Amino acid sequence: MATLIITEKSSQAKDLRAALGDRYGRILPAEGHLLRLAEPDEVDPDWKRWSTTLLKPDGLYPTRPDQGGNKAAKLQAITAALRACDEVILATDCDREGQLIGQEILEHIGYRGKVRRALFTAQDPKTLRDAFARLKPNDSMRPLYEAAVARQQADQIYNLSLTRTATKTLLAPGTRGVIGIGRVKTPTLAIVCLRELEIRNFKPEDYFEIVATATVAEGSFQMRHAPAPKDRIKDRAAAEAIARAADNHRGPLTVTVEEKRQAPPKLYDLPSLQKTCGQRWGWTADRTLAVAQELYDGDGKKLITYPRAEARYLSENQIGDVPAIVGALTRLRGFAHLDVARPVIRKGKSGHFCDRALEGVSHHAVIPNVNVLDDLESRLVRLTDDEKRLFALICRSYLAAVMPDYEYRQTSVTMPVPVGAKPVAFRAVGRIPLKLGWKAAFGSAESEGKPEEEAEQTLPPLTDGEPASLSDPKVEAKRTQTPPRYNEGTLVDAMQNAWRFVEDPALRDRLKEAKGIGTPATRAEVIKGLRKQNLLGADGKWLVPTPAGLHLFQTLRAAAPTLVDPGTTALWEMKLDEVVTGRADFRGVIDAIATEADRLIGALVGQRGTMLDLGLPAPKARFGRRSAGGRTASAATAEIAKPARRRTRKVAPPSEGEASAPKPRRVRKAKIPASSPPATAQTDGAQPAAAAAGSAPPSGHRRREPTERMVSFARSLAERKGIDLPAPCLRDFDQCRSFLDQHAR
Repeated sequence: MATLIITEKSSQAKDLRAALGDRYGRILPAEGHLLRLAEPDEVDPDWKRWSTTLLKPDGLYPTRPDQGGNKAAKLQAITAALRACDEVILATDCDREGQLIGQEILEHIGYRGKVRRALFTAQDPKTLRDAFARLKPNDSMRPLYEAAVARQQADQIYNLSLTRTATKTLLAPGTRGVIGIGRVKTPTLAIVCLRELEIRNFKPEDYFEIVATATVAEGSFQMRHAPAPKDRIKDRAAAEAIARAADNHRGPLTVTVEEKRQAPPKLYDLPSLQKTCGQRWGWTADRTLAVAQELYDGDGKKLITYPRAEARYLSENQIGDVPAIVGALTRLRGFAHLDVARPVIRKGKSGHFCDRALEGVSHHAVIPNVNVLDDLESRLVRLTDDEKRLFALICRSYLAAVMPDYEYRQTSVTMPVPVGAKPVAFRAVGRIPLKLGWKAAFGSAESEGKPEEEAEQTLPPLTDGEPASLSDPKVEAKRTQTPPRYNEGTLVDAMQNAWRFVEDPALRDRLKEAKGIGTPATRAEVIKGLRKQNLLGADGKWLVPTPAGLHLFQTLRAAAPTLVDPGTTALWEMKLDEVVTGRADFRGVIDAIATEADRLIGALVGQRGTMLDLGLPAPKARFGRRSAGGRTASAATAEIAKPARRRTRKVAPPSEGEASAPKPRRVRKAKIPASSPPATAQTDGAQPAAAAAGSAPPSGHRRREPTERMVSFARSLAERKGIDLPAPCLRDFDQCRSFLDQHAR
């Protein structure tokens, strides 16, 4: 009897072959989704033209073979193998999307043979062998598959229908771009816009703290009166009264000495890795993922486990790998000084090895790859500087996880000072490290410890009840700080913890379980898409909404607040949970979400006249000496000047929670003789570019254009300073540079 094993990706197939050989059958990998949903116009030709129609077919969107990469070849290989096999084992990821990736192939081809399911959350040999020893009938996974189908179909209907509606109703006539609406994309824009509005509306408050020198028999140290935020001193006169009362005050100290210990931080998943790299090195989320991916599957590298991890734990089966990984890493020069002779294994959710924490999760934390330890040195020489830096961070995280706790002695000192009828407390905190433990893996420059709540200092020897005198009190003026903007790493973290933006307790809890909006594999692309659509821009390393992005958010929040609410994902997840548990039919869930999309279409149609300009530049036509195909310059120029025929392009099916924007139509390039002045294609009522700039360039001279980053920074600068950005800055390098030189000081 021939058996075919289908995996989700090549790395799974490789690991399965290493763990199982061919004892269970032939192993063939997919490449993520080998199938896509049909385009709307493939279902109904009338849907080719964009309109405000709900794009819901009578049944389901059918599947079509996807293109790109090696998808077509892999689908062909699996199809041929299915014709000759009697049984299939699906060994894709164990989550909802993994079930869809494997089973949709069987449904598309119409396979009706026996199907079993292998479920595993790690890809070490023992875990894989155990999973194949307890295969289960794939019929038991049918509800999970139907929930995945409902999610996929609903996303297509919701995202594409609302993207087309928003573009048709909100985009200003004559402007370019697509207003992409997505279940994940639009709430992500909202997170950034809410922070921006919070910053703009922030009113700083002055407050005061009092610091004085405390003197005891063995020396002196600083004590501070710094009330909690809700009790801050906002009146300088009151602060000065406390300072006068503290001057030359003498009284007993309350001294508490505690021996404390701190466990190492959790291992990295992709979001925490992106956040750390963004904070330390200013990396974008996309850059972090790209470097991690190269470490994972780059030629001759393969130094780390799967980077798109969604958990910060390892399976308990991986405890057996600890001695080998630690031994290999501590032979490297950068870690040779660390004492990990007796690794500490921490189990359970408070530790690092926990099977329960991995239930329903496809990928464990990102760690060094145990399978390449024999030739680690030869692989390291192939790494770029960025790859070395990221690999070292992942290694330090793993070593810290199996090192002893950080132990320290903390001394807390309090002295009450009478001020009127109520005494106020002056405090000091000192911490003496006893055993560095895991902190030695990071060093002082990259300590992963939590920030201290109070400033610490080295204290002299103190005893409880010891008398001390205060002197030289000073009033320190302070001011509340605006909340920080997001960088890409902290925005990924906010997406993962989007429950913080939801008020309903039930939705908050469900969004926590769903690990926020988006997935580790898609969040960086969501941010990239928002920037590409000019809804988000950059101010240095910080993300800021563009004027168009902020305008869109405010319009949607007023007209259809559901679109910008992360709680929408929680509502969807609760509906999909009912499919998994058998309390709801998946088609009914699709219908319910489509009904909601139809309601939102009506709300957006009611916003006609909003006139949103995404600020995207017009397509460029380049000119030179001779036109393509030997045509004369005048003929080529005349063709460019013709009004373009309207064309409707297909929109690719969305990934989870997203709608993709169509690419702009390519403009035919033509050349004219260098001796002739450059021609300018115009629309009715438009001025030539040279006239708009204030002067025409010399004959035959091509104006140098500013870079995208220059224009983005200029827009951001103009918005922050409340001034208009001169139009020439958008197309003339010198004009843009002059504007930046004048205003960026």
